[in-house]
Amino acid sequence: MAQRYVRVKTTQGNIHYGSLNLNRSVAVFDTAPWEGGQPSGVVLKADTYDFLAPCAPSKIVAVGRNYRAHAAELGNTVPEEPLLFLKPPSTLIGEGQTIYYPVQSQRVDYEGELALIIGETTKDCSPQDARYKIWGYTIANDVTARDLQQKDSQWTRAKGFDSFCPLGPWVIRELSAGAKIQTFINNESKPRQSALVQDMVFSPQALVSYISHIMTLLPGDVVLTGTPEGVGPLAVGDIVRIEIEGIGGLENSVMAVVEPS
Repeated sequence: MAQRYVRVKTTQGNIHYGSLNLNRSVAVFDTAPWEGGQPSGVVLKADTYDFLAPCAPSKIVAVGRNYRAHAAELGNTVPEEPLLFLKPPSTLIGEGQTIYYPVQSQRVDYEGELALIIGETTKDCSPQDARYKIWGYTIANDVTARDLQQKDSQWTRAKGFDSFCPLGPWVIRELSAGAKIQTFINNESKPRQSALVQDMVFSPQALVSYISHIMTLLPGDVVLTGTPEGVGPLAVGDIVRIEIEGIGGLENSVMAVVEPS
């Protein structure tokens, strides 16, 4: 099994990067692994921490319509260049944490995606060099208030609610281009989404190169590579699980936002 790099919060409230052992204990690192972190000698037992999103990025750069079938299902054309938007870091949640259904929306969708973790400062790099700037891979859910996306002239509100970017549960260093991405709702046996990573219009390397000619990517930044066909609505009480071969699964439940009285 590939080494799994995590970010966790202990029951005492301390946040650590580390590597996950087969017995679910965590070997704590002295800093983030993409910043050269090394084991500190501290080991956390399996019942003493919760998973967080596996990084704390300065920004989350996302890509729209990067699978032809997904663009078609929403009645859109495939863009000639990557279609970029940003999600704020405040959208991030980790494995097992809650997606909150905002009161402003009547249609919130799941969007299972492959996420890239940037390993070093990246500016104006070629696609050939970009492969060395990608430190690792994880799973994301680009949760979207679809009705607000259609209503607004841009996507900030629809994509930017707190909890709208589940990420994790861990990062791995290498991923096969033939890996399959699937999304399941409420333990259904048939996936709502199913596609190969290699079906992307623009490859991970092409995306990182393209973005780096617009903005500088920093260590720990996240790039969401787009979602396949099959997006659909979530309801309060649903459990959404996204799986990518070679990584694992990311599972989150959906709850209603409780407004203060």
